[in-house]
Amino acid sequence: MAASLHARSLTVSRGPLLVLDSIDLTLSPGRRVGLVGPNGVGKSTLLATLAGLIVPDAGEVELQPVGASVGLMPQEPVRSPTETVRSFLARRTGVAAAQRELDEATQLLAVQARGADDRYATAFDQWMTLGAVDFDARAEQICNDLGLADRLLDQVTATLSGGEAARASLASVLLSRFDVVLLDEPTNDLDMDGLARLEEWVLNLESPALIVSHDRTFLQNTITDVLEIEEHARTGAWFSGGWDSFLTERERARQHQYERYNDYVDKKQDLLGRAQQQREWASQGSAKVRKSGENDKHVRNWKIAQTEQLAGKAARTQKAVERLEVHEKPFEGWELRLDIPRAERSGDLVADARKATVERGGFRLGPVDLTVTYGDRIAFVGPNGSGKSTLIGLLLGRIEPDAGEVDCGRSVKVGEIEQARCHLMGEHPLLREFMDAAEAHGVEQSVADTRTLLAKFGLGAEHVPRLADTLSPGERTRASLALLMATGANLLVLDEPTNHLDMEAIEQLEQALETFEGTVLLVSHDRSMLDRVRITRWIDLDNGRCTERH
Repeated sequence: MAASLHARSLTVSRGPLLVLDSIDLTLSPGRRVGLVGPNGVGKSTLLATLAGLIVPDAGEVELQPVGASVGLMPQEPVRSPTETVRSFLARRTGVAAAQRELDEATQLLAVQARGADDRYATAFDQWMTLGAVDFDARAEQICNDLGLADRLLDQVTATLSGGEAARASLASVLLSRFDVVLLDEPTNDLDMDGLARLEEWVLNLESPALIVSHDRTFLQNTITDVLEIEEHARTGAWFSGGWDSFLTERERARQHQYERYNDYVDKKQDLLGRAQQQREWASQGSAKVRKSGENDKHVRNWKIAQTEQLAGKAARTQKAVERLEVHEKPFEGWELRLDIPRAERSGDLVADARKATVERGGFRLGPVDLTVTYGDRIAFVGPNGSGKSTLIGLLLGRIEPDAGEVDCGRSVKVGEIEQARCHLMGEHPLLREFMDAAEAHGVEQSVADTRTLLAKFGLGAEHVPRLADTLSPGERTRASLALLMATGANLLVLDEPTNHLDMEAIEQLEQALETFEGTVLLVSHDRSMLDRVRITRWIDLDNGRCTERH
């Protein structure tokens, strides 16, 4: 069915904090809307509200037709010790819930409960709409297409590799048949093939879609419109047209805001200055009249009248100031300023692998012959599961080769953002975890300095007392960037660093990488980043085979 969703004046608060303020949004068939804004601005909250998982403080969400299905695909780690891949896919696509509702409705129908006919009919329609009738066959076909073996469908998700987990998440999206689609960071951890499949699926959608993503190339290739949540006011600004149009229109609108504000300030200052001068002239004139000793009544009254006219002009000028249309200065929010200090130079040799192989279960990496020298800027690219993270671990000396040899260079100081974002997780508050991590890198941070540094990365007084493992992936990523800035490095190891970062932070990271003078090992599927960051060597990995481009 052709469905649409209308949100009117949605307002959501968490205690005293206003998260969303009077958001208006229409999702109609064929529209693919990008939802953008800094981390923590309320994008995931808006998706959950549209999906009915959060009750707004004000406003309403209307579906047409009323029974249309809304599917939310949230950011979610595929790592359950009890849920199988098949169950995960059924849950994410809504099939599991539809099956439970149909089973309950069938039982009520069997005992002829009141209203059972209508409930069964509604449940059956939903069950059919979501594709439950052939779900198992479709799941097996899509998993095969994505390179997931049949045996994995009945395997618990906690046992999946990183690449398998990413493909399972993609499979859940490709299997879904919702009338309205809400996607929260669907590109995270996807390789180039996965990104291409996702883009094709989104472009072929007949259902309206609202998509949160920080993948600039993905947005450029897929969306028709943009809704930007403004960081300060928490309101929404709508931009028709695709990604490039949004960037142009936003910049133009901001320039116009500054022009109106500057014009307002100039006029106000001019009028205030004129009023002040007129008041001073009036005051001086009044004083002169008093001191003049003029005895002629007519001359004295004329001079007093002149003084009063000046005072009247000053009052009218002041009124003109009050009548000016006020234009506020455009909000300039928190902005990340990232500078990665280079530690003392390492030796020329950073790492050297000779005929090195690593075997894990049925996977084999190598043999690898690769020498990394100081100043190399190497991009490791390849499909999920091809061995990129394993190769990084091998080069850093964290994984012992099963055959061959690996030598690590001297005086190498590693700064790292790893893919799982586990670096700053633990049972202690963020403040302590950060200080302990800095100390492990040989840097002692005071409490005051740590708070100040974290605040520069958008982690303020409400974040530092929280247990580190309760932070969002985006918050942990920013904390990892802050640690890089505190400790310095001569070898940067970045494994999918743009996952969970907002666009402003990604651009700052790109600029910091451009000025960093040490060695860089980069694993990324972010096509925009790979285009913008200076790379000196490219290493392709495919099924454990490592090849350097020439």
